Amino acid sequence: MPHATHAELKRLSKKYAKTLLDKFGFKDCKSVATPLAVNEKLTKVDESEQADESVYRQIVGSLLYLTATGPDIMFAASLLARFMHGPTRKHMGTAKIVLRYIQGTIDYGIAYEKGKEARLIGYCDSDWAGSEDDMKSTSGYAFNLGSCVFSSASIKQNSVALSTAEAEYVNAAEATAQAI
Repeated sequence: MPHATHAELKRLSKKYAKTLLDKFGFKDCKSVATPLAVNEKLTKVDESEQADESVYRQIVGSLLYLTATGPDIMFAASLLARFMHGPTRKHMGTAKIVLRYIQGTIDYGIAYEKGKEARLIGYCDSDWAGSEDDMKSTSGYAFNLGSCVFSSASIKQNSVALSTAEAEYVNAAEATAQAI
């Protein structure tokens, strides 16, 4: 759809989100305020039993697709994608929390305002040693040009940072490279 209007894109995104919730049985679920619990730490191996890998992959793939119009779930979807092979019930439970978050934010979207000054603004942040499996940090950034986000990412850093400051410097360098 090369020339879709803003209203059309918003309508399609909302329709996809509703279809996603219905497909996985969350059509009438109670919503939550955030996509992840504060300081949520997931590991490849935990004390819970294995979950249905096929269903988990479908949920995470759908969430990743939804990040195109919902950058607010980018970090959560990226985190869940790390456990596509051999997900546990804890991973599945976290994915279901993200679905509950979508239920509460189904009417949200990116607003494109005509005539807004085209000024580049970037944001970046990172955690420190957020991955318990390899102690690597996660970088995230988002760039606005005018009224909306046009580029965003949430990625695991390539090296292990020895401090919060180092994790932030690595993230700032990645964001700067993207800006350039």
